[in-house]
Amino acid sequence: MMDGLCFMVDDKMCPGVMKNEMMARIDPEIVPEALKCKGVHPMDFTSKRMKSFATVKPEGVDLETDFEYWTQLCLDFNPKAKSSKKKK
Repeated sequence: MMDGLCFMVDDKMCPGVMKNEMMARIDPEIVPEALKCKGVHPMDFTSKRMKSFATVKPEGVDLETDFEYWTQLCLDFNPKAKSSKKKK
C-alpha cells in the first residue's frame, strides 16, 4: 500500500516497514510524547500528517528493547484502532 511491508493484527495495520524506517500505528494521544524519542518523526504520507502513525528511523530501533517498545505500543493501540473498510 505505502511502498512497504505492513503487519496486520485483527485485520488492522499494526507495525510496518517503509524503506529503512519502522512505521508504528500508535495511540494518537501519545504521538506528541513519542515524537520526543530518538529518531522519531510524524508520518507524512501524501503531504498529509497521519495522526495515529509515527515513523522511526533506524537509530530509534537499533536495540532489541527499542524495537520491542515500539511493537508493544502498536499492539496496545490495535484493539482501539479502526479497521479499514473491506473491499467488496
